[in-house]
Amino acid sequence: MEIVLTEEQRYIQAKKRMERIKGFYKHLTVYCFVVSILIFINLKFEPHFHWFWFSPIGWGIGLFIHWLNIFSFNYLSIGKNWEDRKIKEIMNANKN
Repeated sequence: MEIVLTEEQRYIQAKKRMERIKGFYKHLTVYCFVVSILIFINLKFEPHFHWFWFSPIGWGIGLFIHWLNIFSFNYLSIGKNWEDRKIKEIMNANKN
């Protein structure tokens, strides 16, 4: 069974996706800015121990998962579409 969306529903979905993409780019911008500051602070005041690596690695994992969710493997957002399809499937099965 194929779900047909109205023009308004497609617009709302596109707008939500655009907001999610914009949120990712804000996240990326803050990441680059903060990591740059941490690198500067570390190398300026304690150049013998490079502790700045902990933040970009940890935060980078979160940023990578955010990227996957937005642009690639939508494993975090399949829930809603899957739920809607499953509900319709169950409703149709109960009719028969």
